[in-house]
Amino acid sequence: MSDNQYKVEVHNLTKNFGSLKVLNDISFNIKKGEFVCIVGPTGCGKTTFLNLLTRIYMPTKGDLLIDGESADPKKHNLAFVFQEPSALPWKTVEQNLRFGLELKKLPKKEIDERVENIIKLMGLEPFRNSYPHQLSVSTEQRIIIGRAFAMNPDLLLMDEPYGQMDIKMRFYLEDEVLKLWKETGATVLFITHNVEEAAYLAERVLILSNKPTTIKEDLKIDLPRPRDVTSPEFIAKRQYITDQIKWW
Repeated sequence: MSDNQYKVEVHNLTKNFGSLKVLNDISFNIKKGEFVCIVGPTGCGKTTFLNLLTRIYMPTKGDLLIDGESADPKKHNLAFVFQEPSALPWKTVEQNLRFGLELKKLPKKEIDERVENIIKLMGLEPFRNSYPHQLSVSTEQRIIIGRAFAMNPDLLLMDEPYGQMDIKMRFYLEDEVLKLWKETGATVLFITHNVEEAAYLAERVLILSNKPTTIKEDLKIDLPRPRDVTSPEFIAKRQYITDQIKWW
């Protein structure tokens, strides 16, 4: 029987492609409403890991549970934000935000409420009737983030969502995500190469090893929010994570 304090449980997740072992016996849990970041060296299997979570691949061994049951995209509400903005170009901002909820055939009143809430939280009011091509890349990415949170997902997976952004824009969008996360109580798994970003966002950081990938360390980040990236405590955490990734 699953311990129901956990939203997500990963048990002994292993993935081989032929004789190549990419993921080696990964286990961790995520509590409901927790914000967890995953960092690791380039090419360490983060994408394979995501593809197992989204069930694009099935594990060679082990399993991923959501609310104590084997994850199933048909049953569980998994939402994704990837590096490339992926707003539907033929729909306005508001229509983009409504899209996933309409697919789920939610009552119109509930869709209206959720969409209004996200528009307000994300400061998208001025762009409500604009199309993605009329917006900056960062505004478009705000639509994607808003659309994902509007789904009230069981698990929100974010894969390098700010890879293309300059540093000022990144900080701005990171704060937007934290605001949404606090407001909605979502459970977030955020994959990034950027150590500063992980230390800024996460309650816990899972540090992955080189292939075959295991979890090298599960690090709690207990710094107060909003986090001050110039504070000695923050700099120490960031440096520690960087060193853990560098030295195997």
